[in-house]
Amino acid sequence: MIQLSLTFDPRRDVFSGILEKEGHARTPEETAGAVDPRILNVERDGRVLYSWRGATGTTRVGKYDPQSKQNKLLYTFDKQVSVSSCSLNKEETLLAISLAQHTSCEERLKPVSKCLTLLIEIHPINNTKVLKAVDCRVKVQFLHCEPTQNSVLESHLLLIAEDGYVDLYHVMLARQEGYKMVMVNPDRLAKDRVAEDFFWVQWDSQTQRLFYLTCKEKCMLKCVQFYPDRNCDTLFEFPLELPANPFTSMRFVNLGFDHYLDLGIKDEGICLMVFTDEAGSLCICYSHPASGKNHFTYTTAFVHRGCSKTFTVALDQEAVPSTPQLQPLFFSLGYYLVVYLSGQFLHLINTRQQDLLCYSLFLSGPDAQLGPLGSGSAVLTLSDSTLLDVSTGRMYAADISPSFLVGCLHNSTAEAQRLAALHCMLVYKGSDPDMEMKVIDWICENAMGPDAFDQIQEFILASLYRITYHQSLSLDKVLPYSSVFEKKELPDALTMIPGVKCTPELLPQPVFKGKARNLQGYWEELQWITERTRYFEAVPNPRYRTSQIQQEWTKILEGLQSTEKRKSSNNLRHIEDNTKKVLSMVDNWCLDKRVVPLFQEEDHQQRALIGLTADKLREHLNRHLPRLGKKKVDVLVLNYVAKLLELIRHMLESVWLKYKVDLKVLCFNHPTGAEEWAVFHVMFRILEATQGLWLPLPPGYHTLLTVLGVRCLSRHTFLQYVDHRLLQLTEPFVSRLVMDLDNSDSNEELKFSILKRLPEPMKQRIYHLWDHPVSSACISRNYVKGLLDKGTKQKEFRLEDKEQTSFRPEFLPLTYLTNILLDLEDQVLNPFEEQENVDARFVEETALKQTLIQLGFEKNTCRRMSSSACNCSAFCSN
Repeated sequence: MIQLSLTFDPRRDVFSGILEKEGHARTPEETAGAVDPRILNVERDGRVLYSWRGATGTTRVGKYDPQSKQNKLLYTFDKQVSVSSCSLNKEETLLAISLAQHTSCEERLKPVSKCLTLLIEIHPINNTKVLKAVDCRVKVQFLHCEPTQNSVLESHLLLIAEDGYVDLYHVMLARQEGYKMVMVNPDRLAKDRVAEDFFWVQWDSQTQRLFYLTCKEKCMLKCVQFYPDRNCDTLFEFPLELPANPFTSMRFVNLGFDHYLDLGIKDEGICLMVFTDEAGSLCICYSHPASGKNHFTYTTAFVHRGCSKTFTVALDQEAVPSTPQLQPLFFSLGYYLVVYLSGQFLHLINTRQQDLLCYSLFLSGPDAQLGPLGSGSAVLTLSDSTLLDVSTGRMYAADISPSFLVGCLHNSTAEAQRLAALHCMLVYKGSDPDMEMKVIDWICENAMGPDAFDQIQEFILASLYRITYHQSLSLDKVLPYSSVFEKKELPDALTMIPGVKCTPELLPQPVFKGKARNLQGYWEELQWITERTRYFEAVPNPRYRTSQIQQEWTKILEGLQSTEKRKSSNNLRHIEDNTKKVLSMVDNWCLDKRVVPLFQEEDHQQRALIGLTADKLREHLNRHLPRLGKKKVDVLVLNYVAKLLELIRHMLESVWLKYKVDLKVLCFNHPTGAEEWAVFHVMFRILEATQGLWLPLPPGYHTLLTVLGVRCLSRHTFLQYVDHRLLQLTEPFVSRLVMDLDNSDSNEELKFSILKRLPEPMKQRIYHLWDHPVSSACISRNYVKGLLDKGTKQKEFRLEDKEQTSFRPEFLPLTYLTNILLDLEDQVLNPFEEQENVDARFVEETALKQTLIQLGFEKNTCRRMSSSACNCSAFCSN
């Protein structure tokens, strides 16, 4: 599970060269007994300090630089000494060393201190200052703060004594003869008392912080922060619920390794370590005193979350060693804290998401191994996820094995394990394109997936979370990172780990002491995060849920369906502005080389959903994280939604490349193969996943999916998908369909079925693209209808003038004819107006007969008419 990469091997990097040099001057027997390697300390910049025994009875101290791969001799003692602690200042002018002194049989009567601490000038070697000669262990450590103007002429040394106090020495330097750096007044070095009355201490070289535990009334963890200007402050205090007398002796953590004393200390009491992250997290891991061989208990306190979790793990009795004391190994991978108990388990605890156990990896049996670090190895934790094997002096960089994570996805039967591996690949290793591609391959092969979670939804939310979470730790509380919380009931498979009992507890609030100096950097972020934690506990549902836009989205759809509402709605215009900003941020590089033609059409629904998503997310962040500021929130939101669209596009393009499909799949006449079926299946699963979370899709996605649907599905099934709104009939799709397919019987049937399902405005636009008699007839009818509607509107005022406002026939041709006749009536003089003796009955019958003749009904009518009517007709004809 944990992959160890060898970064330093003393035999390879250091002592092979020493043996080669000393082999020329000494016999093989002398050379073989000369080198006795001891790794003493690792400084902040990675420099390794070591010692070895010379063939002539000397002890030498050297330095290995990992950047240049060069070794340098720092100092040579003219006799055999036991170096228990060592540190080198950044300028490599001073060397601090603590020597463990042993009384021989001949010198029992002479008073000899157990530890001698020296401060040595090494450039040039002309002065040695005795700092301490005491009967307790002493650790030394130079500060390596950021360089300042006086940093070359001043060094600061921590002296940490086993008696429970820490002194800070200020060593002033002077330059002589242009290159020599010597101590100024070495007999009267200035010093400050930093801490006292403690029984556990940990040094953090990367951040220049010193953690220590005091126990007066109760156990209190304190932290001293060191600054480049010689100052230091106790900025942090936190109470810990530890058992009485948790340590049998003083514990030094991250202060080198004492080969002469540490090996003689039995592993008794508890093991405790503190881990910090630059984003503002602080975690405390400690084991509990052993109460038997059946189980092992340890606690991880997430100070930045205000909670702790105590894990009790059932042990494998066959693997329990004969000794009753079990000591775990704690180390940090940044996003995960690792708890390792040799031969038993390996637990990767998520430091950011502690809501459910399924976001942490728990391994037991053969998987819970540390590779070359066997069960009998004494291992130390160093900074930057580095482990030191004390017995061999080798250092390893620890990381999570990518191949193991891929194997978990494909082979693990536990869904919680699979979900944890998926999040680890996406969030912890998501920046690796190969790892992301392996996740997409797994999704393609297991598109239906387990019932406990949706892989595509997890892929989208976890990837978005990885992109944004590093900007502020408080975003963990307000941004979604998993779709599991959208479920009404969580499955048991995601809430339990077999053999592991988890007990959560709330933590007290830490006390920050740096108000006078105005907390900055890490401490300012941690203080703000802890304050927001109390706020999030009091506010219901602080985490943004994508389903919150459901009600608003229904109103938006109603507005989109109405042209008048669309033009008059200020809300729709605001949403469209959001959409334009988001789409302007979407990656537009290499448009001519893109595999999938997205973002190339107007999709009003998806554009509205894009703008609405940005609007609701902005509103949520402004409400819960006002400290970020509106401008930063606006940029964050637009970037979030743009990355969402790019992520779907990237996923879709990866699928197209995987199955080697191209734009030919958009041609309806192209034969359908298994590749198109696979692409359609994955695209449809993406559609289901985004609809389940109410997430927008890139404009053009529905067109591509519907094209593949009509090619892959039977006609009847395709129409059912359309009727159930699983597929959306877009205008580009219908246009391509009516133009690309010929007018065969089956194609005509499909076109008529689709046209029948279109809304009227789209249907009218499509008729103009289809060269078919039916479309021509429809266009003609619409044209005539338009003319009649236009004429009706122009003549309606004449109906009103004739007091016929209540009369408007529904038959448009008759209405149009009536308007024309009324218009003619106004324009032409009545020829019968001035004639008084007119037979009106005769005129009517004559007009009727003339009409029948013009219509071709005169023959049938003449047989039934009377002779007088026939004569009248003949008259009229003459």
